[in-house]
Amino acid sequence: MTVSIATNKKAPFRVLPGFRLSLGFTLFYLTLIVLIPLSAVFLKTFTMTWDAFVSAVTSPRVMASYRLTFGASLLAALLNVIFGGIVAWVLVRYKFPGKRIIDALVDLPFALPTAVAGIALTTLYSQNGWIGRYLVPLGIKVAFTPLGVLVALTFIGLPFVVRTVQPVLEDAERELEEAAASLGASRLQTFARVIFPTVFPALLTGFALAFARATGEYGSVVFIAGNMPMVSEITPLFIITKLEQYDYTGATAIAVVMLIVSFALLLTINLLQAWVRKRGQAEKV
Repeated sequence: MTVSIATNKKAPFRVLPGFRLSLGFTLFYLTLIVLIPLSAVFLKTFTMTWDAFVSAVTSPRVMASYRLTFGASLLAALLNVIFGGIVAWVLVRYKFPGKRIIDALVDLPFALPTAVAGIALTTLYSQNGWIGRYLVPLGIKVAFTPLGVLVALTFIGLPFVVRTVQPVLEDAERELEEAAASLGASRLQTFARVIFPTVFPALLTGFALAFARATGEYGSVVFIAGNMPMVSEITPLFIITKLEQYDYTGATAIAVVMLIVSFALLLTINLLQAWVRKRGQAEKV
């Protein structure tokens, strides 16, 4: 005689609906918000011949805008990694009067309309501005130059680095720093061997976010740049100019180039970040 014992296995409790429904909603939402608009840009560009596409995206004026846009975005992101990391360190590791006010000011570029930011920066750094009046006699002209583009892109990208690095520093184990100091490590060695490896993935993430934000920035840059062709004209502005001239295929062609270059750079950064994390886990083991 065989006795069968039935075992009741409880299904795992899930707050949200099951995997299939959640995945279906995720794919639908991403398709509606991201894939369809990007596909429209590519489909519009495919109506051009190859020669027309190459001519539209490689003209001297367009190439100059690429160099300024991507070059200034990379440099602004690097500056934000350095100084944004310092700001995050100060906000996490020190207590001082007005700390909450400074912490709130970091988020100001998030809340401030980009056009208002551009007007404010132009007012400050123009020849008669509060800051510009002291820089012009020194031969440093910010407003209506590529340097003004760099200033604007650095302004809008700072919060991305600070808010990415700040939680990592808050969760970092200070006992490791104290142990390194007790073993005779200098401040530079403690930073290089203990602190920097911990925050490096967060710095990479902040760099990627700041760079991505800067490449597509328009409102805060258009006022302070001066928009002189071949000198201080950014690619987003050139796309707007093409649209105003009803050259939709030319505008989408330039947008496709920006999408491809930006995606390639972000993919490289993400692969590097994954490699760093994998290497860190291997060292722990």
